Amino acid sequence: MLVKDIMNTSVKTALIDAPIKDIASTMCFNKISGMPVVDGENKLIGVISEKDILHAMFPDVSEIMESQSPPDFERLEASYQDIMDKKAGDLMSKTISTVTPDIPVLKAAAIMWVKKIRRIPVTENEKLVGIISIGDVHKAIFQHSLLD
Repeated sequence: MLVKDIMNTSVKTALIDAPIKDIASTMCFNKISGMPVVDGENKLIGVISEKDILHAMFPDVSEIMESQSPPDFERLEASYQDIMDKKAGDLMSKTISTVTPDIPVLKAAAIMWVKKIRRIPVTENEKLVGIISIGDVHKAIFQHSLLD
């Protein structure tokens, strides 16, 4: 079974200058935890996840070390509104792993396992053509095992 057999081609994406407010809204309403970031020609340039957005609320380790008191988590939560004004390019992960449509599904799953990620973009010539998640892999293998 190959990645192209199970990949989702209806991928929700964000542009680099998309406001985090719009990205968070898309994630919440579509029940997804991350989105590829593409340029105007659909070239993959990053990935933004809920984890990236929430991480932006926390102070750097150096700030915590310099402070004599523990973080004020209520104040940190209130800073979420400030994050909404940022853009995808401010918070996205720029180091991304990708797979191509013609590799085996379990090879893609192994890459996700090694990289500790739950989804991986599928690209051809640096352009986004789909995405697969660990859940997609598990579902496909489960369904395939029922047919044997």
